[in-house]
Amino acid sequence: MRGWVRGCVSVFCLSATCAIAQEVPSGQPVSLSEVLLDAVGTESWVRFRFIAPEIAKGAGTISYAEAEGDFQALCDGFALTYIIDFELAVDVVVISLMDRPVPFGTSDPEATQFFEAFRPETNGCVWEAF
Repeated sequence: MRGWVRGCVSVFCLSATCAIAQEVPSGQPVSLSEVLLDAVGTESWVRFRFIAPEIAKGAGTISYAEAEGDFQALCDGFALTYIIDFELAVDVVVISLMDRPVPFGTSDPEATQFFEAFRPETNGCVWEAF
């Protein structure tokens, strides 16, 4: 069974650290789309889904290699604060970048999406190979 929290942008704005747009190392514009809580096996996952239009196929100017540092920055600088602010107990943090909104769990062959997973630790996010 999946427990999902959708539309957390407005909920997030009620916290002390309201921020929609995020600064990232690549310099591309990135904004929070949604936050999803999900049970995967025995683990609790939180997915932070960001819109990053500059990763678009063809017209995009940011490659995966250029966006790679953005994942760590978003996990360390945004996700960990969110987890603490909302007192979430999670095992895995997934950071997603997508060039346009794509409903979670659906396929859009025209969309570009990049994903990375991390284990949240006291001193920051640790990249997780799945």
